[in-house]
Amino acid sequence: MEISKRKRYIILSILFFLPVAFIIIMLLSKENYNPLDVVKENISELPANRDSIQLKDHITVLSFLGEKPMNNSIAALNLKELVYDRNKGFKTFQVVVMLPHEAKQEAEELLTEIKSYEDLRFWHMVYADDSEIERVFNSLKSDVKLDNNLACNSVFIVDKDLKQRGRLDDRTDKQIENEEPIYGLYDYDCIQVAELKNKMAAEDMRVLFKEYRDKRKGDFDESNKRRENDIKQSDE
Repeated sequence: MEISKRKRYIILSILFFLPVAFIIIMLLSKENYNPLDVVKENISELPANRDSIQLKDHITVLSFLGEKPMNNSIAALNLKELVYDRNKGFKTFQVVVMLPHEAKQEAEELLTEIKSYEDLRFWHMVYADDSEIERVFNSLKSDVKLDNNLACNSVFIVDKDLKQRGRLDDRTDKQIENEEPIYGLYDYDCIQVAELKNKMAAEDMRVLFKEYRDKRKGDFDESNKRRENDIKQSDE
């Protein structure tokens, strides 16, 4: 009888402490991650526009489709399907496409082509003078240049504080192991589906949204920026 009672106490104790131990383990093993690197600060704000679209206070994917946007329809379609469709539900997310004023008619045709009954409320076309497009583009860190039509296949991530985000160190684990020189990823090529899908959409945008979510909850650890500072110092 005494043994049976002891077993019952042991079982009850296990049933009580097991959930508590699980919660403690979950709290102590909070997911660690490196925030998405800041590769450039003080990105130029968009010029005044009819719809009052701005970069400030938004998580923006910034694109430049130029005077002939239909020539860049593949890049636009990839951006829409691989990045926009995946992130359009997140608060403050937007895609901004900068174009010259004369591209408006062709840009509307492009929108019709890529829309396919999808919600494009967070996809904005901003028309500007050539000099304004160049001003914004030149404020970004990039290994690419605008072509003669003010277009490029690459897109850029700009956060709520007008900071460009990307990777200061885009080496693979194997390259790091072999101590190969550091190289960054400052923009994402919309023609390179693997880069757009696997690096930008699946990893970098997800990490940036998590950072802002943790900041709202007060869970963001500024010590996570140590990796970014270490890499910057190694480049000096």
